[in-house]
Amino acid sequence: MKTFIIKRLIQALAVCLVISMISFFLLFLNADPALVLLPPEAEVEDIAAFKKQMGFDRPIIVQYLDFIGKVIFHADFGNSFVAKVPTLKLLAERVPATLKLTASAVLIANLIAIPLGILAAVRRYSLLDNLSTLIALMGQAMPLYWLGIMLIIVFGVWLGWLPISGSQTLPHLILPAVTLAAYLLPANMRLVRSGMLDVLNQDYIRTARAKGAGEIRVFIVHAFKNAAIPLVIITGLQFSILLGGTVVTETVFAWPGLGRLAVNSILMGDYPVVQAIVIFFSLCVVIGNLLADILAAFIDPRIRQE
Repeated sequence: MKTFIIKRLIQALAVCLVISMISFFLLFLNADPALVLLPPEAEVEDIAAFKKQMGFDRPIIVQYLDFIGKVIFHADFGNSFVAKVPTLKLLAERVPATLKLTASAVLIANLIAIPLGILAAVRRYSLLDNLSTLIALMGQAMPLYWLGIMLIIVFGVWLGWLPISGSQTLPHLILPAVTLAAYLLPANMRLVRSGMLDVLNQDYIRTARAKGAGEIRVFIVHAFKNAAIPLVIITGLQFSILLGGTVVTETVFAWPGLGRLAVNSILMGDYPVVQAIVIFFSLCVVIGNLLADILAAFIDPRIRQE
């Protein structure tokens, strides 16, 4: 198990390094940061002086090596061009809001998807199974921004039941969390259904029934425990991916998280903040994959042996 974890950690570090390199070069090739940050009427001499002051006059590879060296050895992403404060301070202020939104969405999605998926597998080709298929198709087809806007119009404007922006209270969390959960729910529900259908045909399920185990115990203890392995893996992947997917939802609902900070930083040319957010999201995806692999190996010994 230790060897398994060490290999995954080495792969994770390599992936993060490659992503940081690609994102750094793409950001600086997209536009000259000096031209973005300085006013349009800035003189050529002012632009040259600003580039020298900020280090933008150096070769791009030298800038990257300097940047990644500070990140690795000092955890220093530099200061925000706009806020004039350390970039990590800005991220630390926004991370809790994004984590709360993402965790709530994953929890809501699985609380609904797991029982519906089990029922759909138990009652195969029934009305419930057909409805779950329809819900899955609709959920995958709806864009997040459209669903968010519809929820705002119905529950925030027409009915006035829930606030449509901000994060001050628990009701502020409901609409953005439901919007994100609606993206996860269909895939998780169909994954549970397919896993249960595969497991219910195994010999040990028939043996459990032959020994007199009740149907609820068969479905929950014997069948779902083994069918849950793909769900565990996909949930780990979804949680990390959703951290990046919150960009749209946080923008629609004015949620003060990393996604909204990323959009504002891109618009204002605040490259240190954008770079730090990209690396943070990359780390989350890599760590999510790593934890999913470890959990799957812990649940199923065959994965450890492979």
